[in-house]
Amino acid sequence: MDRGENGLSTRIIGAALEVHKALGPGLPESAYRDCLCAELQIRNIKFEKEREIPVEYKGSIVRSYRADIVVENLVIIECTAAAKMEPLFTSQMLTYLRMSGLHLGLLINFNVLLLKDGIQRVVDGL
Repeated sequence: MDRGENGLSTRIIGAALEVHKALGPGLPESAYRDCLCAELQIRNIKFEKEREIPVEYKGSIVRSYRADIVVENLVIIECTAAAKMEPLFTSQMLTYLRMSGLHLGLLINFNVLLLKDGIQRVVDGL
């Protein structure tokens, strides 16, 4: 995998920790996503917000989904503010990774007291 994903994920987590430190838990997912984008920009980390990921079925694109943030075309970030991490979140991330051709995703649940308890690393294709 490592085309730079591991070092980049460390930088992303640092940015997420800064956002959580400033805001704490209890806000909507969109607030955390937007603040994380602002923090990535402050840190000069290139990203794309709400990147469309097409769903292809038998040679046709039938729809698309939006990944919250794609960082440097290497890491997908999905932000949430859920009561707890659900197994469905991991399944969705694996699907996004397969459909995008990327290998590393970070699920970040900001609705926790300690952010380290809300970060899940998801790897596909190893």
